[in-house]
Amino acid sequence: MLKKDDFLNLNWEKTNGMIPTIIQDYSSNKILMHGYMNKEALLKTQKDGLVTFYSRTKNCLWTKGETSGNYLKVIEISTDCDHDTLLILVTSQGKTCHLGNTSCFFLKKYNINFLLELEEIVENRKNKFSCNSYTSSLYKLGTSRIAQKVGEEAIETIIAAMKKDSKELINESSDLIYHLIVLLHDQGLNLSLVLDNLKKRRKKELTTNS
Repeated sequence: MLKKDDFLNLNWEKTNGMIPTIIQDYSSNKILMHGYMNKEALLKTQKDGLVTFYSRTKNCLWTKGETSGNYLKVIEISTDCDHDTLLILVTSQGKTCHLGNTSCFFLKKYNINFLLELEEIVENRKNKFSCNSYTSSLYKLGTSRIAQKVGEEAIETIIAAMKKDSKELINESSDLIYHLIVLLHDQGLNLSLVLDNLKKRRKKELTTNS
């Protein structure tokens, strides 16, 4: 949450009591939306751990998701160098935009965003069986078969590398990553948890080598 000193240093006068607030997804770094907070909204956000804005049209506080259920759970709050703008990292529950989109902004789709979208599809196929879906059929076969496929694809990836066949290596790596995502979701996990773990390892390595 926002440190006490940072909260006290916020320039409320410059912003006429309304701090512009940018909401960013913690996992993908995608900008989700923009809103405004007064002191009361910020305090409520910090207390509840859910993003709460001040509606300038309705002249009242509103917690994002209180109607739709698409809440924004706060991970971290920070301020810019001028102390007149807030950046909040969140994990989103559902689609942020009222139009049914992940983001209120029209952004280009980068590779990491595609992986997160792929995870959404995989999770959907896990929860809603489709007879025409290969992913659904894997989940129906169970953990042993999914884990076996990861092993098979790993071996094929190694063989492609040893053959120095770039095209085949890309194809086999794609199969490996896909089946690994399926396995993670089979176990109730996701790529974000893996990325968090890699970040921790990187931080530990930097500390060890410093």
